[in-house]
Amino acid sequence: MSKKKELAIVLVSGGMDSLVTAAIANEEYENLAFLHLNYGQNTEEKELQCFHEIADHYNVDKSLRKIIDITFLKQIGGSSLTDDNIDVKKYKGDSDEIPDSYVPFRNTHIVSMAVSWAEVIGAVKIFIGAVEEDSSGYPDCRPSYYKALNALIKEGTKDGIIQVETPVIHMKKHEIVKKAVELNAPIKSSWSCYDRNDKACGVCDSCALRLRGFEQAGLEDPIEYDQRPSYS
Repeated sequence: MSKKKELAIVLVSGGMDSLVTAAIANEEYENLAFLHLNYGQNTEEKELQCFHEIADHYNVDKSLRKIIDITFLKQIGGSSLTDDNIDVKKYKGDSDEIPDSYVPFRNTHIVSMAVSWAEVIGAVKIFIGAVEEDSSGYPDCRPSYYKALNALIKEGTKDGIIQVETPVIHMKKHEIVKKAVELNAPIKSSWSCYDRNDKACGVCDSCALRLRGFEQAGLEDPIEYDQRPSYS
């Protein structure tokens, strides 16, 4: 199948979900632009490093790599990812409650900036690695949220043709791991830890879900961990 010629933007946090989303977009589109947000998160330094490594892997031109500072999210606080007064919690099992790692309305800010950039550079699609199953009830990772967001984008843009794509939203973490391997995505260049830049802690919600995904996929995560508990 030949790739589409239009330009697509991929939101690349540096995490595994966004990595696999980038790999899927690369299968579909010939021309990619990558967008990354620094918002004062605990692992900002490591995530930015991973962003550049992933962009290098997919040969994204430097003129199509956009890094935007939205550190007002840290000023607002309210999340263990950005607020120094809230500790990153250890994983305590699956829950339907919205955890304090939720960054208030973050994905809306991110997608809004991507839409603005898409209008400027002529992109028609925006890929985001939102995952409903592993996002601990984050309201901005639900399919219904993206349906509403796409309706807003259609209503509020010049040509009304830009759409947000969520190719991994219904996938389980072990399926994302297997997809990464299938598409030869550079897993070692991804980072999921909420707490540390040097070694992944292995005990926060995001590390736990990632490690469990690798266990269920029958594979070993190539990144370095401070602890590697079993979550199977």
